Amino acid sequence: MVPNDRKYTKEHEWVLLEDGVAIIGVTEFAASELGDIVFVEMPEVGDDVNMEDTVGSIESVKAVEDLYVPVSGEVVAVNEDIDATPELVNSEPFDGGWLFKVKMSDEAEMDKLMDAATYGDILGG
Repeated sequence: MVPNDRKYTKEHEWVLLEDGVAIIGVTEFAASELGDIVFVEMPEVGDDVNMEDTVGSIESVKAVEDLYVPVSGEVVAVNEDIDATPELVNSEPFDGGWLFKVKMSDEAEMDKLMDAATYGDILGG
């Protein structure tokens, strides 16, 4: 399932823009490929981040993968629930499993990301 209301990266992150703030998470595909997620290292509130920077990592029982930021700006929130319940990324990747929010410095960066149809195509359909 690939929701149409957000944009996607080749690293399998999603971005939902709401009033200049990008809500960021990983896709259902990424969560299922990683397996059971046990820890997520995220940026700190107040961090300035640049598009495609590595800002943390996602650790599962199978692997540790870098976490990238798909847009530039200032981190304005992190999902505190992920610390206590990292498996939310697996069970609710597009809802309760969001990771962090960035107040975008350049909303035009959204145009560099894939729409749902394009992302679906790279997943094979």
